[in-house]
Amino acid sequence: MSNNKKNRILPIIDAHHHFWNLSMMKHPWLCQKPLIRFRYGDYSKICKNFLVKNYKHVSKNQNVVKTVHMEAEWVKSNPVQETIWLHKVFDKFNFPNAIVAQAWIHESEIESILQHHTQYPLVRSIRQKPNYDDKSKEIVRLDDKSFRKGYKFLSKYNLHYDLQIPWEHLSHATNLAKDFPDTTIILNHTGLPYDRSEHGILKWKENLTEFSMQKNTALKISGIGVPNQKWNLKNNGDIIKTAINIFGVERCMFASNFPVDSLCATFDEIFDTFKEVTNSFKYDDKKKLFHDNALKYYKPE
Repeated sequence: MSNNKKNRILPIIDAHHHFWNLSMMKHPWLCQKPLIRFRYGDYSKICKNFLVKNYKHVSKNQNVVKTVHMEAEWVKSNPVQETIWLHKVFDKFNFPNAIVAQAWIHESEIESILQHHTQYPLVRSIRQKPNYDDKSKEIVRLDDKSFRKGYKFLSKYNLHYDLQIPWEHLSHATNLAKDFPDTTIILNHTGLPYDRSEHGILKWKENLTEFSMQKNTALKISGIGVPNQKWNLKNNGDIIKTAINIFGVERCMFASNFPVDSLCATFDEIFDTFKEVTNSFKYDDKKKLFHDNALKYYKPE
């Protein structure tokens, strides 16, 4: 069978996407004005419902067999509500098939929140975005005592940690992985290689390589759009290849980050570029990147 035919039937587990129903008023960053500062600029285009029917429409040309839902910054007061809602969605549509839930690891009630999340069978991992912005009202760093105190509970409840952090702070993630070897850290969005200057790419590679040396780490290749730049092989191919070379085909997963990355590209542009990059790979290695590694880490239903 030719590579093109194999690519068309290649099974995909989309390892990172979001659903939201804005009529529920549970996503302040999408519902409130003015919009917040965002790395892709104006995101008003995605401030509308994105549900299973919308996902199936945009992904219809790809063989998506299962998906992993990433927490979508549900209102902070009760993150377990998002998990409950997503299980109702799963019961009706058989999507999504695994969940990365929201929890505020640095807060005192973290163990109770994890207990509640893990009562629901699709929860596999937790995400809290650390905040290193000195101008923010709430700075949360990976090396904070309060964060580490809560982080230790993840292994107790058999949960991974999904981490979204700029590459400048990856040294803190490396230390976290060293100090808590029983918890897998899945780095989101390729370590955010937003600075495409020669210096920026060099520092991203250095920090990503150091992080990858910890064997309890994995990488999701997604979220690599650049404002005002086409999402294609020319602009993103080297980023994708470098990431795979650093982590290896055993620890990388491809993902759409939809609908957020619809600000940069179509679903097909993203996954067809992944297929272009891996066109010369052995089929078994492709299958790891598109399907098997997400199956291994997230165990979708």
